[in-house]
Amino acid sequence: MIRLKDIVVKFGDFEALHNINVHVKEGEFFTFLGPSGCGKTTTLRTITGFIEPVSGSVSMQGRDITNVPIEKRNIGIVFQSYALFPTMTVHDNIAFGLKIKKVGKIEREERIREIARKVDLSDEQLQKAVSQLSGGQQQRVAIARALVTEPAIICMDEPLSNLDAKLRVNLRNELKKMQREFGITTIYVTHDQEEALTLSDRIAVFNKGYIEQIGTPNEVYNHSATEFVANFIGDINPVAGSLAQQMKLPEEQNHYIRLERINVNMPGSETGDGDAIVTVPGVIEMQEYYGLYIKYYIRTGDQTLKVIEKNDGVSIYEPGEQVRLSLNRADIMSY
Repeated sequence: MIRLKDIVVKFGDFEALHNINVHVKEGEFFTFLGPSGCGKTTTLRTITGFIEPVSGSVSMQGRDITNVPIEKRNIGIVFQSYALFPTMTVHDNIAFGLKIKKVGKIEREERIREIARKVDLSDEQLQKAVSQLSGGQQQRVAIARALVTEPAIICMDEPLSNLDAKLRVNLRNELKKMQREFGITTIYVTHDQEEALTLSDRIAVFNKGYIEQIGTPNEVYNHSATEFVANFIGDINPVAGSLAQQMKLPEEQNHYIRLERINVNMPGSETGDGDAIVTVPGVIEMQEYYGLYIKYYIRTGDQTLKVIEKNDGVSIYEPGEQVRLSLNRADIMSY
């Protein structure tokens, strides 16, 4: 669907993107994920035409669009700030792109009503000024405006970052539902790991102008290709010192394990170490109660491990309590 080949972008002497290669498949929800300044938005702006690479190519549906003007790329864009016209009505905001494309009035009105229904905007809201709407409603208008021109692809740059946490979660679910309903190829930029894991079919993890890994949410989380990805995606424990020695892990590497991969007082763990499972004593230092699960900070040997346990309402451990931790060597990620 869309392919970036050996993209290099420079701002003066600074090289912002280093040989970026990405292939986004048709109908895919593809996310660019990484910390601020890592190159994800620069890559998106290269796709949409706001930035021209010094080398490499951008192609869409087999056609080279590297030097094609923005307005001729047939790409819908949802900006972080929404970039709506605040004094215009919702209806006129959505109609704007259709007027530019000289779509006839009858067809234009049909498309506006149809897209408004799909993004859950009422007839009453269509007649309001954008400034009268809530942040979540404005985000729907921005999406409707991007989709109403029937683009081949839609690009979204941190579209939920200006919303409060609860609304962000609600709209995140709606975004994925809408994307599936429309079946439109979507490229999404975010720094939020949870957002990326929840929404994406595949994720490209950016770091300092490079792509560290491209994979499914499960691949980047459970099979992180690099040490950066392992530490950036979700929460993780380093496994070092006496624990690494007991697990017979190579000294020349750094080792990590996800919080939910460590078991507390697993049945049979008191029988001793096996070939795969290593059990060690620990002491609860602190707990954080989240309802669905509990996060424990457990001291074992010369380090403290963070562990997530499902809250069953019965086996809740208190600070000072002694426990046994079970770790499977197969769950260790080493770099």
